[in-house]
Amino acid sequence: MNTRIVLSAAIGAALLTAAPAAMADKVRMKVASSYPSSQPLIGSAGVDVTETITTITGGDIEMRFFEPGAIVPAFEVLDAVGNGTADAAWSNPGYQTKKDIAFAMFSAIPFGPGAGEYAAWMFYGGGQELMNELYAKFNVHSEICGVSPPETSGWFREEITSLDDMKGIKMRFFGLGARVMEKLGVDTQLLPGGEIYPALERGTIDATEYSMPVVDESAGFYQLAKYNYFPGWHQQSTLQDLLINLDTWNGMTDAQRLAIRTVCRATYTNMLAEGEAINGAALTRLRDEQGVNIRNWNDEQLAVYEENWAIVVEELKEESEFFARAWDELSTWQEGYNVWKENAYLK
Repeated sequence: MNTRIVLSAAIGAALLTAAPAAMADKVRMKVASSYPSSQPLIGSAGVDVTETITTITGGDIEMRFFEPGAIVPAFEVLDAVGNGTADAAWSNPGYQTKKDIAFAMFSAIPFGPGAGEYAAWMFYGGGQELMNELYAKFNVHSEICGVSPPETSGWFREEITSLDDMKGIKMRFFGLGARVMEKLGVDTQLLPGGEIYPALERGTIDATEYSMPVVDESAGFYQLAKYNYFPGWHQQSTLQDLLINLDTWNGMTDAQRLAIRTVCRATYTNMLAEGEAINGAALTRLRDEQGVNIRNWNDEQLAVYEENWAIVVEELKEESEFFARAWDELSTWQEGYNVWKENAYLK
């Protein structure tokens, strides 16, 4: 299914009402990416976003997607957008944590918000404005532009019968969850998607997590590790974003900015729906055709992860003033939200 067709119908009316009084200067944008376009959903959505914005604006904004490494490496897009080497980038706030661990608060939070709750905070609870205070320090504006459903929490060569089995292993792990794994004795490192399989094959890492089943299937992890663990306690939902050079963003017309924001909000919905639709079949194929052993952490193991997460939160609040502020703002917002959540949803 062509995502641009789905998005265009939802976007057209909003853009027609936002036509500028005078003809705007056209904007040409080179869009770097942290994800290869070949990766289902998380990569392909970046291509769809750039093509949809170009199409829906009639070329008023013209975006061209570049694969990781074509302009800059996958994890260097923030500096590239800030200094103008790239005009924009398809990425994830969690890939910017070398600048400030607080970026991870706008990406994926262990035991944290699902996609609906995350969207509520980001779009209507002040989360996106707070995030852009942080991005502005690097001359970048960000639009939350997509979401992934829950992820697998690890691919292992051998079955994990106890959390002690993980002590000393080298594992690719993402974001805030990596800090929790380190508490359990895991040696974590963050690798771009395209580098994970070779590292696992060479033995540079012993295990990995990366994404949802359909993405992990395409990456071929099942060829090297046959035990796949759930639930993804560290990434119940994961946000993607579109980075734009702040000077470029400020120089756009209201209509141009609205076009980008509207496409991003539509992409968020589409990614959530598509991710929910395709992962069951992928997990079934991995189990039935590739011999993957699907395993689940038990309640006691999940409790250990959550206890260590609480310790990590306190450490990170000391490490980053902005993390402390973001955590407190989310927690305060959740106090009001939870009145609704606890009464409206099945337990």
